[in-house]
Amino acid sequence: MAERHNTVIAYQPSRAPALAALAFLGLALTAGFLPVLAMGIRQGLAGLDPYILRVLSFTLLQAGLSTALSLAIGLPLARALARRRVFPGRFLLLRLLNLPLALPSIVVIIGLVEVYGAGGWLGGLFALYGLQGILLAHVFFNVPLAARLVLADLERIPEENWKLAAQLGLGPWALWRIVEWPRVRGGMASAALLIFLLCASSFAVVLTLGGGPRATTLEVAIYQSLRADFDPQRAAMLALVQFALCAVLALLAQRWGGLVPDVPMLRASARRFDGRSGAARVLDAGLILLVLLLLLPPLLALAASGLQHIALTAPLLRAMLTSLLLGAASAGLAFLLVWPLAMLAVRGALWRRVAALAVLASWIVPPAALATGWFISLIAYAGPLWLSALLVIAMNAMMALPFVARVLMPALGRSAEVHDRLCLGLGIGGWNRLRVVEFPAVRRAAGLALVMALILSLGDLTAISLFGTQDFVTLPALIYRQMGSYRFDDAVGTALVLGLVVLALSALAERWGET
Repeated sequence: MAERHNTVIAYQPSRAPALAALAFLGLALTAGFLPVLAMGIRQGLAGLDPYILRVLSFTLLQAGLSTALSLAIGLPLARALARRRVFPGRFLLLRLLNLPLALPSIVVIIGLVEVYGAGGWLGGLFALYGLQGILLAHVFFNVPLAARLVLADLERIPEENWKLAAQLGLGPWALWRIVEWPRVRGGMASAALLIFLLCASSFAVVLTLGGGPRATTLEVAIYQSLRADFDPQRAAMLALVQFALCAVLALLAQRWGGLVPDVPMLRASARRFDGRSGAARVLDAGLILLVLLLLLPPLLALAASGLQHIALTAPLLRAMLTSLLLGAASAGLAFLLVWPLAMLAVRGALWRRVAALAVLASWIVPPAALATGWFISLIAYAGPLWLSALLVIAMNAMMALPFVARVLMPALGRSAEVHDRLCLGLGIGGWNRLRVVEFPAVRRAAGLALVMALILSLGDLTAISLFGTQDFVTLPALIYRQMGSYRFDDAVGTALVLGLVVLALSALAERWGET
């Protein structure tokens, strides 16, 4: 430990790039928050009219129900997978649980409409638009997330615990209370807060499946106030309410384990001795079948219908090029902001706290709240395409910061531990160290971070909806426009194209992450 401590203080990178990154983030957040705060203060409590309170109430209701349903299915599924270490298709099922985490929201929504919409496979089963549709989409996305996080905690239980429980003859309830619950309760609290935050700030799902004013969340209400009603005052008050909500949730989630948890890799779990009764086997098989019925139909419907309606038209190709260019720029900007902060964070406790707060700031100040301030600040300059592009790039980059930091910081920490003392002894520093030592050591992690940021940007609908124009369209925006103009067949084909691009990038990211 002493050697590690000496290594940390032996080499200190230049602080100028990190200070420049902090200045950029500070300027972006200030430009987004101060106009909203000033307008909110001028309105006072009078700005909290019944409409805003109703929107807040629905936001909390749908997020709470989505979280409860996701955990109610995800926890038993995780236990079933932990108990059934070997069964046909287990490996593929675990891979399937990663798909909703990778696919853009708008792509999954198209699949849900293909199954549960009026003309879908199960059309008429229930009303897709409204609270039911929002809950279905959120459960589709968050059950796999909850299951993977809880499964990771269950797989960390030592095999000795299971042997001792079997020797003592612990029943199912005692086993859960004594062995499993102490291991998973912290992870469940973190997962619950994270899922609640994701649902509270959900945009694409509520925008497309909300079905009207009665099913509107804060994020969508801000968009409607800015783009449809042109009411910056109401948007500012909505943004302040959302900021307060997301700030509390983000800080709580960070305290309980972070906003961007590691998606656990496939690993050999400890041998268990429970769940061997016939009833337990039937229950576990039923849970696994239930999740398959939840996840597979939308994906299969999207693939089957999308293959029939793919048309590589000029608008689609133009939107794809726009998406890739914006995504690459956003990924590059996120990387440039995180790298200098991470270089200092892995070598000092103070900078570690500063970096954690900096990358978390974009989650504390949610995208719609940030966009409201930018909209108010730049309303006099609205119109130029380059300005819209810069705003989309900046917002997507800031949303990607926690993902990039999660990948880069551990890699840079390992590099510092191995190379700091050697480089100090050889007198290698500055650009030479970066070129010869640092970047080759973290090249794979850097590529993974860039690909993850690119995937996040490709699937984003929030920024492009707020700052896009008639001629400035990405693939998610094109899908939404096609749905809005009742060209659903075209939307299905475009969604499949976007899904395939994202899945190809996800496969690349997963390959880099495993090696």
